[in-house]
Amino acid sequence: MQLPDPETLLAEITAKVQAQLQPNTALVGIHSGGVWLMNRILDSIKQDIPHGMLDAAFYRDDYAQRGLKTEPKPSNIAFDVTDKHIILIDDIFYTGRTTRAAMNELFDYGRPASIQLAVLINRGGGELPITPDIVGAEILLKPNQNLQLSQDTKGKLHLTLEASDA
Repeated sequence: MQLPDPETLLAEITAKVQAQLQPNTALVGIHSGGVWLMNRILDSIKQDIPHGMLDAAFYRDDYAQRGLKTEPKPSNIAFDVTDKHIILIDDIFYTGRTTRAAMNELFDYGRPASIQLAVLINRGGGELPITPDIVGAEILLKPNQNLQLSQDTKGKLHLTLEASDA
């Protein structure tokens, strides 16, 4: 399967995010890939927009089954989310559980006016009534396939498709 260029997808979602900006908009990236994307979007649009980052791992409803895959990253929301139009940014959308967890954590900081979800890729397989509002690409994968976004030391984004035997 030929994967799309993540840099091209990033340019597409940057334009879509920019079109959604209002005076009271804030961006929130979900660790790690969503934070990388958010930082690149902020660099591209060159506006002073409140922004923050979340690691929603502890808020997931399947935490007991999954545990922590990596060392947790600190969440940092240094602005009042109350009445803000939040654009939540993540890399790969799958079941919706990370998004739900991130929304739960956001509400610990206040009550946003609205939340939109921007993702680089929607890989299909949603389990909750949550869908992304802004999508770079729709790539339907089998349950045994996984997309991974990485960033090299120069900041270039890379997509890798992995498959398990299960």
